[in-house]
Amino acid sequence: QVQLVESGGGLVQPGGSLRLTCAASGFTFSMFVMAWYRQAPGKERELVASISKFGGTTDYASSVKGRFTVSRDNAKKTVYLQMNNLKPEDTALYYCNRLPPVEWGQGTQVTVSS
Repeated sequence: QVQLVESGGGLVQPGGSLRLTCAASGFTFSMFVMAWYRQAPGKERELVASISKFGGTTDYASSVKGRFTVSRDNAKKTVYLQMNNLKPEDTALYYCNRLPPVEWGQGTQVTVSS
């Protein structure tokens, strides 16, 4: 079955950087658009970034455009999210998934605080 394992989260100060990693299995990775989502406390899950099957096209939520970069390695069945200039409002549980999403992984917590 589909398995998505996110890692790389942590506590970082405002202005800092983190790189999230998502290892996928259970499906033909290169056949699917992949995406990163996040859910902050008390808020609905939102789409943060997406990347086309071979990485040629990316799209970002306006709140992260210019700060976050999504990439993928189809040989490793892995998708990444480089997050720079992090802000307190980026604090959330971050998930990767297909677009549209299927089963959810456990996510990785990102906390931006001084």
